[in-house]
Amino acid sequence: MCGIFGIVGRNARIAEGLVERGTQSLAHRGPDDSGTIILRDSVPSPVEIGLGNRRLAILDLSPLSHQPMHDAETGNWMVYNGEIYNFRDVRRELEQTGTNFVSHSDTEVLIKAYARWGEGCLAKFRGMFAFAVWDARRHSLFLARDPMGIKPLYYAQSGPYFLFSSEVRSLLGTGLVAPRIDHAGLINYLTFGSSYDPFTLLEGVHALPAGHTLTWTDGTCSASPYWDLVDEGVDRKHASAISAENQQLAVVQLRSLLEEAVRMQLVSDVPVGVFLSGGIDSSALVSILSRGGVTPSTFSIVFREPEFSEAEHSRAIAQEFRTDHHEINVSQEDARAAIPDALRAMDLPTLDGVNAYFVSRETRAAGVKVALSGLGGDEVFAGYTSFRTVPRMERFARFWKHMPRSVRGSFASAFAALSRENDQNRKLASLARENGRVPHPYFLSRMLFTPSQRDMLFPRTDAAIAEFADASQRALLRKSLPLDPVNRVSYLESRCYMLNTLLRDADFMSMSQGLEVRVPLIDHLLAKSVLALPGAWKLNGTPKKLLVQALGGSLPDQIVHRRKRGFTLPFERWVRQELRSEIEPVLAAKRINSGPLGGLLDAVQVEQVWKDFLRGAVSWTRPWSLYVLQRWCELHLR
Repeated sequence: MCGIFGIVGRNARIAEGLVERGTQSLAHRGPDDSGTIILRDSVPSPVEIGLGNRRLAILDLSPLSHQPMHDAETGNWMVYNGEIYNFRDVRRELEQTGTNFVSHSDTEVLIKAYARWGEGCLAKFRGMFAFAVWDARRHSLFLARDPMGIKPLYYAQSGPYFLFSSEVRSLLGTGLVAPRIDHAGLINYLTFGSSYDPFTLLEGVHALPAGHTLTWTDGTCSASPYWDLVDEGVDRKHASAISAENQQLAVVQLRSLLEEAVRMQLVSDVPVGVFLSGGIDSSALVSILSRGGVTPSTFSIVFREPEFSEAEHSRAIAQEFRTDHHEINVSQEDARAAIPDALRAMDLPTLDGVNAYFVSRETRAAGVKVALSGLGGDEVFAGYTSFRTVPRMERFARFWKHMPRSVRGSFASAFAALSRENDQNRKLASLARENGRVPHPYFLSRMLFTPSQRDMLFPRTDAAIAEFADASQRALLRKSLPLDPVNRVSYLESRCYMLNTLLRDADFMSMSQGLEVRVPLIDHLLAKSVLALPGAWKLNGTPKKLLVQALGGSLPDQIVHRRKRGFTLPFERWVRQELRSEIEPVLAAKRINSGPLGGLLDAVQVEQVWKDFLRGAVSWTRPWSLYVLQRWCELHLR
């Protein structure tokens, strides 16, 4: 696990020290080793290539795994961030073709696999990765990001320079990227609490989408997909007719895939722990490991305040499976005190993230360098309430579409006037009146500010920019349409909220502490297999029914049927009380107008969001999101 940085200059020299500075800005991601190289090429144009790597040593801790790594046979150079969990299988296949190795690392397997199969090597890998190869024979730079988007990869074009990095801030720090806010990224942030790929909050800086490659050749870039959760042109609506006998067979096959994914992600030359909350997802990991003969070390955050502690459930699982259990005792005050550091750790502003920062910090402090997480279980196995509510909203939207526009407008106005003023009712009114501005009810379920609210906060929005910002969501929606309603939500949750919020937050918050987090429940082959099963199988009384069935009844009933609750902190109270003296001045009109957001956000409307929160008309997430946005911009865009 690492941080990578690179720059290519066409007919341009790379400034002295730039590659070193860009690489060192990622030191928190890789505290164990550092390396840079500057290469020169002259075909078809004079080119300088700078590559840098910061290493968190997990596999083959020897110097033989140092990066940038060179392949003497091809002349290729590579920097790489991630883990290829099945690298030993790929290595054996390469050795059978006569390939020789000098290290025991997955890094060398990756560069040799690229030399053998080119882009086709991506079909061989199971893991999380973002890497760059300078292809010496083709005189081109090749970038790739893993199928599920677990590891990030950002890039920018600045005059004759092409840059890439694991983090946006390192690109900004080169001085080649202007500190200007991207309007499409800002629209995404106000809508969802995070910018959605391929946009970031910085103008000219893009995220390489999950399951995509990018090739730079002589100043020209071309990006293309190589994998997705669903294959275009495949109609799966008939899948609901699959028989009960086939369902039983599917559960057996799912159990095998689950066990393989979890076992595979234990590959490491340092100890691997498990985040254990006591919920179904993390408990599933422990159950699978125990059934495979592994006694895992488990780590739980335990609050001293009983109303926030999940110790009862995590202890029950630890006792059931006899794990080497560790409890990290903290208080609410400990968590609240971590907020300033969490804000500084954000590579991009996010509504979430503080929880991920705190868990990562405490786990790393306990001596853990690699941890398995149950992240993604809700998206893959239909654990959110959205799997029930969004299909109902779909049916309402289809009915509503056939109503005369005058009736819709009158009803929406009456509903808004008579219903209680809160976020949920505001969304329902938006569903009735927005006339196509919300692409699908799923996006409404995840919205922070509705399009009308967003227009008031960001009055400079024009229709063309808003449509541009929505383009990726509409493309994902089109891909999901052949799916049944439950699987459509699963696909959209995986490619929207999970990708752009949960995985991004988990990456930069854990890597800020030098901690590697692995997510077996979204192994790409496993996730695709589950998505191919009928949605009706996933919602039938038992929470996450397919996952529970695949575990063969190994989880206690008290875990399976417990009230769903994530790692929660009392933000509603904190924003209203303990954090008020910090947040209120940041959202004041004078502060907004004088900062990087001045001239973009309507400062009066920002203040109004704060006032609406104080009187109970909106939830804490609305002012908090604006506070985080303003503080991030103040920290990085001055």
